Amino acid sequence: MLLFVMNAKTKVIAGLTALTIAAVPATPALAWGEKEQGFVAGVATAVIVDEILKNRRARMGAAPVYVAPAPIYVEPRHTYVEPRHTTSIHATPAARAFQSYSASERKAIQRKLRAWGYYRGGIDGAFGPGTYNAIIAYARDEGTSLSSMARAYGVYDGLLF
Repeated sequence: MLLFVMNAKTKVIAGLTALTIAAVPATPALAWGEKEQGFVAGVATAVIVDEILKNRRARMGAAPVYVAPAPIYVEPRHTYVEPRHTTSIHATPAARAFQSYSASERKAIQRKLRAWGYYRGGIDGAFGPGTYNAIIAYARDEGTSLSSMARAYGVYDGLLF
């Protein structure tokens, strides 16, 4: 008996919806614009789809409810990260070769690098980041690298003589 009542209710709602949709074009053209007709059609469609979904849910039974498990707290482990040792610019072949020159020769190298636009620091004869960056840029532009003491001496001698 209950199934008969459910089917009858569905048929009545579907019939009323169909009647509503059919009645929309019969309304006066001036009272109903395209937006109003679209709105009524949308409402009718929503009602039909809602009834179809309700009927399907009733036939399938209640949907299972997902219950998330309770979160579990895990104590974080402390990990020791070995510090990375980076090479100081003072340990490079370029720095060791630079320090082997006299103070006046080191200043002359810095003056030459400044004259050619590679160095912007003070002419003090010290090998710091400015001198290091200038000599690396100069060597790169000359097409060589400062990967060995011999190459570094070659670049510095080229600047001095």
